[in-house]
Amino acid sequence: MSTINPTRRAVLLAAAAVLFAPGRAGAHAIIAESTPKAGATMAGPDIAIAIRYNSRIDRTRSRLTLLDAADKPTRVAIRDDGPPDTIRAEAKGLADGAYRLRWQVLAVDGHITRGEIPFKVGAA
Repeated sequence: MSTINPTRRAVLLAAAAVLFAPGRAGAHAIIAESTPKAGATMAGPDIAIAIRYNSRIDRTRSRLTLLDAADKPTRVAIRDDGPPDTIRAEAKGLADGAYRLRWQVLAVDGHITRGEIPFKVGAA
């Protein structure tokens, strides 16, 4: 019967702990689904916005900003309803053209995540 020396056992246990420990990516809110989808063309002038994440979101400390083709920012109000992992809003009166929806959310574990969703408004 073979035995593993204590040093080798400690190294194996440390390696297993690193491999199986939850990663930092699990701590950040990642988009699971969105409307609009990246690269989509939406019929305007009003569009519904819904972004579902892989974790619960603190809506009061999250924000949405719409940037037009000239990079002019417009703050978009986040609604208070819906599932705890989803933010919802509505952008009204959009002219045809390219837009970016810039989002920043605070997951309930305290991690902030940011990103952008590019899309167009016009005939699909």
